[in-house]
Amino acid sequence: MEPTLVERLQRAASGRVSHRALQKLSGICALAALAVALLTAPAFAESARSLYNKGRNAEARQSYEAAYEYCKAAYDKDPKNIRYRAEYERTRFYAAMVKVHRGQLLRNQGKNEEALAEFQNAQTIAPALDIAQQEIDATKRLMEGTPTAPGQPPTAGAPPAKPDLLSLAQGPVELGAISDQPITLKLTEDSKMIYETIGKLAGINVLFDPDYTSRRVKIELNNVSLQEALQIVAMESRTFWRPVTKNTIFVASDTQQKRKEIEENVVRTFYLSNISQPTDLQDVVNALRTVTELQRQNAIVIRGTPDQLALAEKLIGDIDKPKPEVVIDVAVMQVSRNKERDLGILPPTNVSVALTNQSFQNLGSTTTGTGTTGTTGTTGTGTNQQQPGGQVTFNTFKHLTSVSYAVNIPAATAQLLFSDADSKIIQNPQIRSLDGAKGSLKIGQRIPVATGSFGIPTVGTGTGGFTGTVNTQFQYIDVGVNIDVTPKIHADSNVTLKVMIDISSRDSTVTIGGIDQPVIGQRKIEHEIRLREGEVNIMGGIFEDQEISSWSGIPGLGQIPLFRYLFAQQKKTRDENEIVFVMVPHIVRHQDLTPLNTRAIDIGAGSSISLRRGQPAPTPVSAPVTPPAQPQTNPQTQQAPQANAQTVPPATVPPSSANLPPAQNPAPAAAGETGANPQPTAPAPSPAGATILAFDPPLVTQAAGSTATVNVGLQNASGVHSVAMQLKYDPNLLQVVNVTTGGFLSRDGQAATVVHRDDGNGTLQISGVRPPGAPGLSGQGNLFTLVFQLKAAGAAAVIPASVMLRDAAGNPVPASSSGRAAFQIQAAPKP
Repeated sequence: MEPTLVERLQRAASGRVSHRALQKLSGICALAALAVALLTAPAFAESARSLYNKGRNAEARQSYEAAYEYCKAAYDKDPKNIRYRAEYERTRFYAAMVKVHRGQLLRNQGKNEEALAEFQNAQTIAPALDIAQQEIDATKRLMEGTPTAPGQPPTAGAPPAKPDLLSLAQGPVELGAISDQPITLKLTEDSKMIYETIGKLAGINVLFDPDYTSRRVKIELNNVSLQEALQIVAMESRTFWRPVTKNTIFVASDTQQKRKEIEENVVRTFYLSNISQPTDLQDVVNALRTVTELQRQNAIVIRGTPDQLALAEKLIGDIDKPKPEVVIDVAVMQVSRNKERDLGILPPTNVSVALTNQSFQNLGSTTTGTGTTGTTGTTGTGTNQQQPGGQVTFNTFKHLTSVSYAVNIPAATAQLLFSDADSKIIQNPQIRSLDGAKGSLKIGQRIPVATGSFGIPTVGTGTGGFTGTVNTQFQYIDVGVNIDVTPKIHADSNVTLKVMIDISSRDSTVTIGGIDQPVIGQRKIEHEIRLREGEVNIMGGIFEDQEISSWSGIPGLGQIPLFRYLFAQQKKTRDENEIVFVMVPHIVRHQDLTPLNTRAIDIGAGSSISLRRGQPAPTPVSAPVTPPAQPQTNPQTQQAPQANAQTVPPATVPPSSANLPPAQNPAPAAAGETGANPQPTAPAPSPAGATILAFDPPLVTQAAGSTATVNVGLQNASGVHSVAMQLKYDPNLLQVVNVTTGGFLSRDGQAATVVHRDDGNGTLQISGVRPPGAPGLSGQGNLFTLVFQLKAAGAAAVIPASVMLRDAAGNPVPASSSGRAAFQIQAAPKP
């Protein structure tokens, strides 16, 4: 038995076959490899072609994502095929736009993560698609919940600054973050005194111009921040202020001369990245003032105050935006059909009778003669007389016979002909245009058309004539598909299109003045429409249907039903021509607007530009609960509130309970609830040198309906100049009656200002400050005296939520709150 191929290979590997067998086996393997290569090569080409056909079919079904995958696979297999590459590039754009539209729908449904994934996939498919990156940025801002400021112009081309001078140059001074806790302030004082009071509350220094003239003003502010209080006082006292350092302001009278002397001037260059025409730069310059234009750099230089430059920066950020862009798919579909049918038998419809030529020859002469006949010969004589002038007379017709006439009968024709011709022309160009820019597309030929002629006059003859030479002027016109589109992209993703579509062709020629002129057939549409993005719109359809039917035959016989086709012939022609224009807009770049671009800002009065800035809320100084030991009784504790102390209710925003330590959250008992007497929390060790806030007495046991007094004091105080605190209590059991100074802030004879605010919801905010210029106090003593109305029986407590102490320079003083004031409210005795 013949060994198999595997056995031969095994024998070859083991060396048990001859050299001749190895050569034979090598030849078999080579033939097998060649056969495999020949078989797989057509399969490779067929695979790419099959993928391409599948992609075309998917595109016809408007399944653009599947079409992109098929065309990409075909192009990857045969990258040298231009047809595959063209189809791949076109379907890539459509597939990316489909993903962008799907992402927009998902984002509108609140599915931001899925929408972001779709936008990222679109950017992966078409990295140059600007709308994908814009949608990614917008979705990320939406997910983060924070608006993004407009991008700053590039400054990579700026020359390096000198390190010894410009490296130390700084920008305009900004006031540091101050507390934005609302306060209530009611004062009728000198404006300088009011500025200093607000400055102490805000922890900033206040300097005054030497020419500053102070006057007495009345201020009643409720629930305003310190920044707003400074602005209101400046407006009321007709002054203005500017920051000198982060914690120092300079106050002067609000006059043009003083503003010119004191206000800062800042110079900045803005490089514009979206200027396409010189008029665009001029538009930005016209929107601003005090600017210098640099057209060669597409830049403008602005000089002004920091507020003016900040406003100019916002305006430039609003104006210097890339224009939106749109891609318009135009489909021109023309379908023509021509049907023609000839059917029937056309019999002869005329008969002609004519004399033959021989008859005319016989009619033109007369012959006579005599003759004798014999055995030896024949003799004769005759004459041939021609009619005079070759004329035919009636006498000549007596010699006509039947052979003298010729009858002509035309042949009958039978027509059995049918023709049907179809033609289809589809043109699908794309036009990409900026917002407001005209885009044109011309596909076809330019045909010369004579527009006029003139003769060359004779020279030197004096007759004023012409030489006879004529020069003709020609003008070229575009023939074919001519499209002009001017888009206008709206904020709601709608597109207004001003469209002119002209489909023309050369039909025939006509001779005018000896010159052949072309006759141009034209179909033109020109109008203005508004479409949604991706909306398919039929701009206009032109339909022509022409039908011609004609009969020819013998009258009467050709009109008999069924037999008419034996004596007559019918010719029927039908021409159909339809042209449809379809346009689909796709926005590839939106108008990039941020919340900052659309936000209205306050720029001050008409005489000067002043931006009103908000301040973030400061982090409250809060320490763990460390109740102190029984505080020592201070003689000032039992003092009555000072008569000359001015009580002004404050207002501060209560911090969230999430920012407080668990031990500091109030846990008031419900009305009527009884239990063990609440005890002060055990004291915890405090940092060395830290100021401790304590309550005296730590426990109050009284009947419901009475009033209770609690002192809030400081221990180990060091240079305290101002105090701001927030206390929590149970509004169901306690009611704040009054808050007065405890004497610590005014024990050196300086009058202290104490303000408080009680919203009635269990939050009491107290602020106390010493006069401006007064030094801070150290030691221990009572800050405030709190008077509560005990409303109902139960267990309650007053808990410090936040404490903020500052020295005379406005620097924070370390402090910790210790313990709480506990209330054991007993039921009121029955009468």
